[in-house]
Amino acid sequence: MTPDDWAQLHGAANGAAQAWSAGDFAGLMDSAGVLSLGDGRAALLGRVIADEAEVLMLATHPDHRRQGLARAVLAAFEAGAAAQGAERVFLDVRADNRAALGLYATAGYAETGRRARYYRMADGARVDAILLAKALTQRPPDAAGKESG
Repeated sequence: MTPDDWAQLHGAANGAAQAWSAGDFAGLMDSAGVLSLGDGRAALLGRVIADEAEVLMLATHPDHRRQGLARAVLAAFEAGAAAQGAERVFLDVRADNRAALGLYATAGYAETGRRARYYRMADGARVDAILLAKALTQRPPDAAGKESG
């Protein structure tokens, strides 16, 4: 997807949130390790650096929700990140985004923290960010049978 495609999808998908511009996406897409997966229905922008992966943006167009597209693109990103050596993936999501929180919970993500008033909405209101993470690889058990790490 192009930066313009991303800006259109982000604007359609995020409703009351402040939309990112094509320039915002162009800057991200020019960064090292950034991957863009999906299409105008559902897409994920993420990056892999060393042993960590980060979901920068996951968006689904309102006309294509509840079809498993976001789940599929998230799984593809996780598989690609793991293949590049990432052991963990993390992200943040608006605290009021119930659909995304449900998706991430069923995909195995766990809350690791919060950022108060992190997201700015189009009307100027602020919404907390929930920080989530997921292990992409299982570490071998230690001599006592517990996962090492």
